[in-house]
Amino acid sequence: MKIDVVLGLQWGDEGKGKIVDLLAKKYPVVCRFQGGGNAGHSIHFGKQSFVLHLIPSGVFRKNTINLIGNGVVLDPVIFKKECEALKKLGIDATQNVIISKKTHLILPTHRLLDAANEAAKGKEKIGSTLNGIGPAYTDKTGRCGIRVGDILERDFKKRYYTLKLKHEALLKQLDYKCDTNTNEKEWLNACAYLKKFRIVDGEYELNALLKRRRVLAEGAQGSMLDIDFGSYPFVTSSSTVCAGVCTGLGVAPSAIGKVYGIFKAYCTRVGSGPFPTELNDATGEHLRQKGNEFGATTGRPRRTGWLDLPALKYAIMISGVTELIMTKADILTGFKKIKVATAYIVDDKTEGGKIKETDQIPFSSDCTVKPLYKEFKGWDQNISKVRNFKELPQELKDYIKFIERELSVPIKIISVGADRNAIIEVKS
Repeated sequence: MKIDVVLGLQWGDEGKGKIVDLLAKKYPVVCRFQGGGNAGHSIHFGKQSFVLHLIPSGVFRKNTINLIGNGVVLDPVIFKKECEALKKLGIDATQNVIISKKTHLILPTHRLLDAANEAAKGKEKIGSTLNGIGPAYTDKTGRCGIRVGDILERDFKKRYYTLKLKHEALLKQLDYKCDTNTNEKEWLNACAYLKKFRIVDGEYELNALLKRRRVLAEGAQGSMLDIDFGSYPFVTSSSTVCAGVCTGLGVAPSAIGKVYGIFKAYCTRVGSGPFPTELNDATGEHLRQKGNEFGATTGRPRRTGWLDLPALKYAIMISGVTELIMTKADILTGFKKIKVATAYIVDDKTEGGKIKETDQIPFSSDCTVKPLYKEFKGWDQNISKVRNFKELPQELKDYIKFIERELSVPIKIISVGADRNAIIEVKS
């Protein structure tokens, strides 16, 4: 069997939770391979909604195994609260969620370091969610982190206090005033709670499952936030592209099958960083309000803009995307005109102010980038109840077909509303 992959192709918030929930019908195993509590995967059930931060989005499907992989950084407190919230919905996560021993833990002092680092940057801050993600990954690469498997060891508390002391020294250097004992008891209790779950050698477990079951790998954040290939330094701390599946779960590149790429019919971004098609006007605000573009994790307003094809082409190229999924097509209903960026005019300061037209992502985040647009006629038809591609307004079909031609990848699923059933599956 192959492991299929679901990735966000923009700056996150593409609607991955709903799509993984949909696809999970066909996959008895769903895995998270990177990120942490900064993820916010929203799933809507009629009048109910739920936001998952750490648990894979297959948890709502019975008999689905949900693996938290070694590439994730796990905050035990957030995890425990998420499980307790699921229990109120009648879902016992201890029955179908397993955790890799090699998954790194986020300590309370990681959160303090996150806040201290952001404060030290001043105006140059990147817009961290302050969940301790970056400092946890820093400890991981610095070879001093604590992993889930460590909670099973006799000297676990000694390891914890050793790392805490190191963090206290760093906080002192940053002159950040705080109480490092805050939430410590709650965190240690949450670590004990983790023992209720199957804690496994994730790479062995998953490769054994692959011999007999279909597996879906679920990404968090988006491709343009990748630590290597995103809009550095305004990125997350993990590999959000397809390559991250191999290192975040312990599977070989040859095991990768389909790669589903999810994108919104327009663009959004949270936090600082380049956003060539951003709309700082009434149209952008209308998109924000109509699309309810506020962070599922932070509640922060998202920046909004038109679809960016050069960025999409780049993300598709990096991950070898085989099928596309468009979300929030319904939000564009009512716009008289819709624009799509097809190229950029770049004033590249690293090349002495050389101005050029390109369809490639500039290296420097300091470039002045002006998008070149193709304009489409909008539509007024309410599409939220449409379930057949042929019944969509011609203007939307023209928009979709243009995107497919430009990207050379078929759009197989179109989301036309927030509910899990508001889906059009496009037949060849």
